[in-house]
Amino acid sequence: MSLKGKVALVTGSTSGIGQGIAEALAAEGASIMLNGFGDAAKIEVLRASFEQRLGVKALYNGADISKGDQLRAMVEETQKTLGSLDILVNNAGIQFTAAVEDFPDEKWDQIIAINMSGVFHGMKSAIPAMKAKGWGRIINIASAHGLVASPFKVAYVAAKHGVLGMTKVAAIELANSGVTVNAICPGWVLTPLVEKQLADRAKEQGTTVEKETHAFVTEKQPMAQFSTPEQIGGLAVFLCSDAAKTITGVPLSIDGGWTAQ
Repeated sequence: MSLKGKVALVTGSTSGIGQGIAEALAAEGASIMLNGFGDAAKIEVLRASFEQRLGVKALYNGADISKGDQLRAMVEETQKTLGSLDILVNNAGIQFTAAVEDFPDEKWDQIIAINMSGVFHGMKSAIPAMKAKGWGRIINIASAHGLVASPFKVAYVAAKHGVLGMTKVAAIELANSGVTVNAICPGWVLTPLVEKQLADRAKEQGTTVEKETHAFVTEKQPMAQFSTPEQIGGLAVFLCSDAAKTITGVPLSIDGGWTAQ
């Protein structure tokens, strides 16, 4: 499906999964509003590369997703500068691990603000114009941890379960508006950050990256393969297609069989 003429905003898209999704949408012709933290010069190189390589208009907004007013302002800027907002991908997220009794209050508040409240504020801001236009795609990046739990991740698991709940509510409310709302639930994804972690583990253990990769992935997944940001981007593109017109309110797992167990 061509997305030429569509405009997409992808939060947390300056690296990792978000960048993979933004690349996939841009490759189909969508104009892109990038968002995320990082070195300003590197972000500008990335933004310019979207326009040079993919021939689409690409802008950047550094809104802090934990701040509802900044998120709303970014949605308004997208609509004003790029002409509309047709596809919203709520991807930005952070992680922290600790037992429940040791979990820092400030980390709980931060993870809930970014991983869950950010999704709410993004949807609330984008929905009115999508309804008025009669077409829209909202894709919330949840996680296998939106469906199942792991120890030491109380805030992340709670937030991702909340994302799935919000996805279902919005999908029901928008069922006959031309706007669909779905969640993608990745398992282990091979991002530059994970690659570095695996290299560090191999060095510490005196083993190989291949061995550490297998041990890491199969701890949760029957399939001993990472998903990639590009594959998640491909799923996001499908959800924007006419073939997915009646898919709404569902968590779509891309997790190597993690949640099939």
